[in-house]
Amino acid sequence: MTGLTRTPGKLFLGSLLLTAWSANSLAEDTLDEIVVSATRLDTSIREAARSVSLITKERIQNGTQQLGLDEALAGVPGLYMQNRYNFAQDLRISLRGFGARSGFGVRGVKIIIDGIPETLPDGQAQVDSIDLGSTDRIEVLRGPASSMYGNSSGGVIAIESELGKGPAFVEANVGAGELGYSKVGIKTGGRAGDVDYLFNLSSQDFEGWREQSDSESRMLNAKLGVPIGSKDRLTVAFNLSDQPTADDPGGINAAQAAADPRSARDVNLTFDSGESMDQQRVGLVYERVRDTGTLSLHNYYLWRDFANKLPFGSGGIVEFDRFVYGAGLQYRPVGWLPESFDLVFGIDLDRQDDDRRRFDNENGEYGALSFEQREQVASNAVFVQTQYALNEMWTLSGGLRYDDITFDVSDQFLADGDDTGEVSFDQLSPSLGANADFGSYILFASWSSSFETPTTTELANPDTSGGFNAALVPQRADNFEIGFKTGNDDLYFELAAFQIDIKDELVPFELAGFPGRTFYANAGRSDRRGIETAVSWNHDSGFGIDASYTWSDFTYDEFVDENGTDYAGKELPGLPGQFAYLGVHYRSMSGLAATLEAVYSGDLYADNANTAAVDAYTVSNLRLYDEYDYGRWQIRPYIGINNLFNERYNSNIRINAFGARYYEPAPDRNVYLGVTVNFQPGGR
Repeated sequence: MTGLTRTPGKLFLGSLLLTAWSANSLAEDTLDEIVVSATRLDTSIREAARSVSLITKERIQNGTQQLGLDEALAGVPGLYMQNRYNFAQDLRISLRGFGARSGFGVRGVKIIIDGIPETLPDGQAQVDSIDLGSTDRIEVLRGPASSMYGNSSGGVIAIESELGKGPAFVEANVGAGELGYSKVGIKTGGRAGDVDYLFNLSSQDFEGWREQSDSESRMLNAKLGVPIGSKDRLTVAFNLSDQPTADDPGGINAAQAAADPRSARDVNLTFDSGESMDQQRVGLVYERVRDTGTLSLHNYYLWRDFANKLPFGSGGIVEFDRFVYGAGLQYRPVGWLPESFDLVFGIDLDRQDDDRRRFDNENGEYGALSFEQREQVASNAVFVQTQYALNEMWTLSGGLRYDDITFDVSDQFLADGDDTGEVSFDQLSPSLGANADFGSYILFASWSSSFETPTTTELANPDTSGGFNAALVPQRADNFEIGFKTGNDDLYFELAAFQIDIKDELVPFELAGFPGRTFYANAGRSDRRGIETAVSWNHDSGFGIDASYTWSDFTYDEFVDENGTDYAGKELPGLPGQFAYLGVHYRSMSGLAATLEAVYSGDLYADNANTAAVDAYTVSNLRLYDEYDYGRWQIRPYIGINNLFNERYNSNIRINAFGARYYEPAPDRNVYLGVTVNFQPGGR
């Protein structure tokens, strides 16, 4: 399989290297000016001994359909994403292989929104409440980061919402397109007295390409910046999300995908598979700045009501009422440490409380109650991060975090016995890094660790109706990385190579009695190695290129499953050996902008045995928009074409699905268009 695709990959990588080294002189300013906060130390790109990617508002919002994060993050090396079009399963996000196992939601990658963790204490996250229409920037920290963020930190995606610090404005957006797509939004921001504010209200409907693919969502996202005195500040962020419909067409086998790719799995239609969700999130971040240091406190609350219909009868309808809350403190001292030494330390306390129920699914209708239990997760952690400049060339960094996580289940359905129990995990996560600054370029090396507990749903016991699977243990990983980065106002280039050794990797499987429901087991050991490279070039004429390429080799070293089958030497399913992105963009002085992009995914396997091969594909997309200024008014019409050349591919692969139902075919070519109208009462 891999022999068919690695030669083009080498040519692509070589062209990127040649492009980067053809620059005449590379200034230091750009790397110094770009500051990222995902490292907890507000570190510049130059100083960070890690691979970090930054995506701006222009890339996230202008001319995009905003169906999912993958539209904005497609060019990030090492970050592989699937499943834009199944809103019942969420986007499948994999960062250096972390997260690939997820049957739904996000696993292994920490999601942070406006300084508040979106990832739950048990390690799972959903992206259905992320408002791309008011997102200002996204930072992606590639590689394990448990020394900073604890559980499920194989990588970090930190999302920052807009905050109306400029003149007051009101902005309306209306979009429509094929596949039953429609979107309406209104956003306002600015400053009222000393308070900065941003509100965005949006509504989206999408019928989808396949049967049983309808979705509806409504969202309000808001952020306030409130000064307290001359140096202190309180930021309040809240989000209201309502998703009454998100149908699930299910995975189908190869024969059905070839004969009728728009069809749904028959039992998904019979049992009306899909989900609904209602969520409220409130987060507060208080920052106190003094000559002796900076104190930051955060506090958050989340309520989520969820219902899911699965494609089987016994216990096939799941409901839970979730309450999550937490608080954290971090302090960055100043003055009593040498100027060359930077330090931040703190604590994180997080709690999760789920009331979970299962009912029989009687052809899409509620049947008898078959399961009820209360699941609670308590996570307590302390951490420290340091950075020390030895001299003008060398900077050293390090981190250490201790996490203690307890899962407690109280069985409240005793007709089939009492499965009440408790499992606890604790982990010490260190990291070390070094930067060598040669003026026009940076060399860096780091070693970091991560751990990943099974989530409450992954702890589901395949042998009983309730309780937790006590046989599961956390997945642990060690990441070794070396890299190079350089850049100026016109050109940025980075190259990183990594080696990750994983013990007790969590692997999904299905059982014949519960088709569509995923259980988990620990593999012995797996090995991951890869190369990531990216280049961004901009010319005074308005033309530019963004490109990235990822080569990887993810293999089981030791893995014998519950049936005694040995998978040692097999490739991890669901992950291509290589993938790449190429985007060519142009923006004129008058405001006309165009982006043509190609997203390449190499071939991969859908199962542990590596018997089900999935072919490589390349999907091209086109986006166009123009800007017209009329005094206080700005009008921006836009149009986009997804899958420009009508490629036949799968938008998602269901790993190890029972009955070889691996495939979720993607839509053919489809078009959307819309207009954004911005009004500034005070003028521009």
